[in-house]
Amino acid sequence: MALIRFQYFQSKLSVRTHKLKMRRQRWLVAHLWLGLSFGLLLSIYGLTGSVLVFNPELDEFLHPELLKVDVSSHSKYCSLKEIFNAGRTEMPQNAKLTFATYPRNEYAAVQLRFTLENGDGVIEQWLVAVNPYNAQVIGKQFVSRSSDWLPSTFIGVIFELHYALLMPWSFSTPIVGLSAMLLIISILTGLIVWWPLSSKWHQALTLKLGAGNARFNYDLHKISGFYTAVVLIPVLFSGVYMVLPNNVVPVLELFSPVTYRYWFESSAPNSAVSGISIEKAVEIALQRYPEGRPNMIYGVSEKRDAYTVCQNGVHSPNTLLDRRCVVIDQYSGKLLDIDDPSIGSAGEVFTHWQWPLHSGQAFGMAGRILVFISGLACPVLYVTGLIRWLQKRRAAKQHQARQSANRVC
Repeated sequence: MALIRFQYFQSKLSVRTHKLKMRRQRWLVAHLWLGLSFGLLLSIYGLTGSVLVFNPELDEFLHPELLKVDVSSHSKYCSLKEIFNAGRTEMPQNAKLTFATYPRNEYAAVQLRFTLENGDGVIEQWLVAVNPYNAQVIGKQFVSRSSDWLPSTFIGVIFELHYALLMPWSFSTPIVGLSAMLLIISILTGLIVWWPLSSKWHQALTLKLGAGNARFNYDLHKISGFYTAVVLIPVLFSGVYMVLPNNVVPVLELFSPVTYRYWFESSAPNSAVSGISIEKAVEIALQRYPEGRPNMIYGVSEKRDAYTVCQNGVHSPNTLLDRRCVVIDQYSGKLLDIDDPSIGSAGEVFTHWQWPLHSGQAFGMAGRILVFISGLACPVLYVTGLIRWLQKRRAAKQHQARQSANRVC
């Protein structure tokens, strides 16, 4: 009787395993074609993203004479007004200060981004570097021109390749967003295919050394995908969120209220009101978070634009994130929006995490290194997957050739 029961359960298990294998075969086909179709894009996103993780350090390494300062005889920063005014003196009167990056450490310069429109309607981007200790301009650098295909700096090229594939943003946005979503599906299908039905976890999680090139390639693809999936999935999703906010935010709002700071606009301009300066906007942000350290400062170039000031170093027991961003009306100085994960709704907290997760900054240097390594794994996944497909394709052709030869005989 016991033997009959054992045989019955064994038969049930065999049928269930067969169904799972058949189902996994369908997932394998989906994983294969998604990988072949979008694997090259994943490689581009990964490699360029790895570079951009250490963008500040790399930029300073490439341009130390412009972006680094000597602090041997200085101890205190000048006021932002002095620093910004120094930068303005290097540019024509019609140039607009649209972005500023505060020094990341005591050896870095303040980076000011200016937008300049010439008489032909061509818009130029310029970088002016200022020593924060004496408010002296170190130098300036031409960054890009709207009529040119490529930016003039290495980091600029990498940035445009990562976010727009070197295409116009209006054209590239749906391509980048859609491909990132499909790559998330590719990774998920890869995890389904990877899952060991026989419970041989050690074999699924390690390389089998000395088993030949084909097996090494297969194992490398398998474990690279598994160990980086936990990083690549949130990084890809945050990329979708940043390039397609108009599509992602409405979905998030089905579950929880969400605000998106780039949608906020300043009040209708009054001819009698000149508006506040960018340094005043920083002052307002510091009043809200006096312990914070300014990091990214977004200026205004249009009448309805609003200032955005992002600060690091604002700690709260309610969240691991120390980054806060405030949106400020350029005329009244009123706070229009506050990105604060310690007080926001669940949806807002979720969106606040997207940029820190995408850049790896959410977990400090360890997080940046994880994102860096995961980015480098992307071309490994693509190449090993392509090799695996070619190997199986060649084996199938050889099998068909042998069958044809046998029939002829």
